[in-house]
Amino acid sequence: MPTYQQRLTEQKLREEIVHVGQLLWQKGYLAAGDGNISARLGSDRLIATPSGLSKGFLKPEQLLLTDMQGRKIPTSSAETRALEPSSELKMHVEVYRQRADAAAVVHAHLPKCIALSIAGIAVAPCLLPEVVLTMGVIPTATYATPGTWEVPASIRELVRDHDALLLERHGTLTVGKSILDAYFKQERLEHAAEITLTLRLLGKERPIPAGEMEKLIQIAQSKGTIADPLIQETCAKCGLCPSHSQTR
Repeated sequence: MPTYQQRLTEQKLREEIVHVGQLLWQKGYLAAGDGNISARLGSDRLIATPSGLSKGFLKPEQLLLTDMQGRKIPTSSAETRALEPSSELKMHVEVYRQRADAAAVVHAHLPKCIALSIAGIAVAPCLLPEVVLTMGVIPTATYATPGTWEVPASIRELVRDHDALLLERHGTLTVGKSILDAYFKQERLEHAAEITLTLRLLGKERPIPAGEMEKLIQIAQSKGTIADPLIQETCAKCGLCPSHSQTR
């Protein structure tokens, strides 16, 4: 069966990245030139957003081609001659190194997720069924100086088993089977963060009952929507389900 990258032409991938950039900007997930988006193009190249440009106003021809180390591939395009890859592409490259299944990566600056990361509050996995089923635990990577090699080092272990991460003080990172898949995980992250924050303000969090968590875990296992290590980590941290709480 053809892979996601094989089904889409380079132009279609460029158009999808531009579309997702517009969605991120319209929703307030990015400000000014923040954030970045990338996708695999075959086995040896990436398409990535350039440094310093607003993702809400990009044109497909402004996206850069890079090798799998994030180095710009020169082209004859006048549109990209003066543009350079983002320093944050190091983080994307690390994801592709660790995850052969990763087709796309989105890094955004979701306001509520950033606020929770600064406050040291986790986006709780046992509050929303959709989060349990699709992402399990949402870990927070330790703070790393943006644009440095500290950032890929901070996500290296986490990204192997997680499709969605909080980056302390620095936003979020999602991995997808397509560009839209990675984007939708950003939406789900901020939605979960908003509910977590609201519950904190109300002063009451009620985790999903143990019996219902058991059902969700069984569904996730049967569909293979999240990896077994994620299921175990979710249950170990939650501690509500007797048959799973001692898995770690």
